Amino acid sequence: MGIIHKYCQTDFTSYEDFYKNFRVNMPDGFNFGYDVVDELAKEKPDKKALVWCNDRGEEKIITFAEMKRMSDKMANALRGLGIGKGDAVLVMLKRRYEYWYFTVAMHKIGAILIPATHMLTVKDLVYRIKAADIKMVLTVNEDELCGKIDAAEEATADILKVKAVLAGERAGYVQFNRLAEESGEVFVRPTGKDAPESREVMIAYFTSGTTGLPKIVAHDYYYPLCHITTAKFWHNLDDGDLHLTEADTGWAKTSWGRIYGQWLCEAAVFVYDFDKRFTPSDFLALIDKYGITSFCAPPTIYRLLIKEDLGKFSLKSLKKASIAGEPLNPEVYYQWLQATGLKLHEGYGQTECTVLFATNPWSEPKPGSMGLPMPLTCCKILDADGRECEVGDEGEICMPVPDAAHRPLGLFMGYYRDEALTQKVLYNGIYHTGDMAWRDEDGYVWFSGRNDDIIKSSGYRIGPFEVESALIEHPAVLEAAVTGVPDPERGFSVKATVVLAKGHTGSEVLKKELQDHVKKVTAPYKYPRIIEFVDELPKTISGKIRRVEIREQDAKGDEAHD
Repeated sequence: MGIIHKYCQTDFTSYEDFYKNFRVNMPDGFNFGYDVVDELAKEKPDKKALVWCNDRGEEKIITFAEMKRMSDKMANALRGLGIGKGDAVLVMLKRRYEYWYFTVAMHKIGAILIPATHMLTVKDLVYRIKAADIKMVLTVNEDELCGKIDAAEEATADILKVKAVLAGERAGYVQFNRLAEESGEVFVRPTGKDAPESREVMIAYFTSGTTGLPKIVAHDYYYPLCHITTAKFWHNLDDGDLHLTEADTGWAKTSWGRIYGQWLCEAAVFVYDFDKRFTPSDFLALIDKYGITSFCAPPTIYRLLIKEDLGKFSLKSLKKASIAGEPLNPEVYYQWLQATGLKLHEGYGQTECTVLFATNPWSEPKPGSMGLPMPLTCCKILDADGRECEVGDEGEICMPVPDAAHRPLGLFMGYYRDEALTQKVLYNGIYHTGDMAWRDEDGYVWFSGRNDDIIKSSGYRIGPFEVESALIEHPAVLEAAVTGVPDPERGFSVKATVVLAKGHTGSEVLKKELQDHVKKVTAPYKYPRIIEFVDELPKTISGKIRRVEIREQDAKGDEAHD
């Protein structure tokens, strides 16, 4: 009997059976480090937990027994540095395998794990250290990264107490791997006031800040259990699978696809640690070499993969493919299906919650749809008056929240230390995602865009994604961002800011061609009346398009002409 069955039933006869009857057991005091990792280490010590390799030819296969051993040593090392329950630690480890040891160790001692990308600036670091009272930073030993941390320390010396690197000597830094190796292998599970409590903060993510300063999304110790739905009923993982989710450890996607749900399913996690730019052929070769059975990535990655000569690769081990991070362009779906025979299973969620909609094992994908509602969260699409929308009508994705004591599994605790900001999205018994969508006659949900991004033109509500998707299907377009610009007659006109593919040059003729193309692909009234060609789109450090910045730039341009 697998460890997952301690927490839920997994055998259902249909989607309806799954949606109605799926439940998760949430034991008091649940801790992923002890109750999943250590239990697997005891029951199946030689079972693979992590398969890691890098772009320098190094490789490491880590069992659950080794995961327990090293996480216990790191827990002792953290205690030795004065880090304990409730202390916040910022972690910038890229794709290093030590991230997984360290994460489990943090959960065991009850400290607050705050993953972060190595792309943060000094300003970003200062903001995060102050906002979350970060006591320790752990990173890889690189001059650029450590230089930014040193500069941030100058403004936060009263808060930041410990700087550590994984390995190598660096003035002012603890050599953490060496400290861990010198620490004891036995770490006793804390009891009493030292024990992490289920409803305390376990992990926190700073959002990417598409519209303002990053918010701190806090999740409790039950959070890993919500990713049973992610791994088992979206990725469709089984005991023995080897799953690859492409993500840096600084993003919430790692929590979704590279640790919690996967290990609860007893699937091993595959990690490719690379410093150079993403190379599609490298990933395809790794699938063949290691026998990867399941793969999840954003549409951007799939767009790059289907441009490769897939005939050079066997890909016979790959049985499951999923996609998330941005809405899926149907053209990508069909090209991948034709090349591999695999249907892409789309999913949707937020850093603040778990997977809310997905193509589940009992349903057929509808290319471009986020899929069907997942159980537990009971999300609804509501209009501005709080009424559930009819089929085809657009509204906001919302989640009922009876009260704090009955918060749906996976929904965040709130924005860390910011009750006012929390109440802006969680009020009157409803969590408001800010994302707009509609459902079709089969119950499938289709993404329209962020509430702030919806364009109201001549009485129509136009979601940017559908227009962007139509534009991207044109061979001249590499990327597109659709926004609204004020129009005295229409209220707003649709504008497309376009990055062209190599070999194409912007012109009035091409603008007309793109407008005609959109009219053919989607409803004619949605076509962009304004098209601007640019070299690149403004994005967050996580790669999300900042449409708000485009709108701000347009507003400044209008002011300059007044």
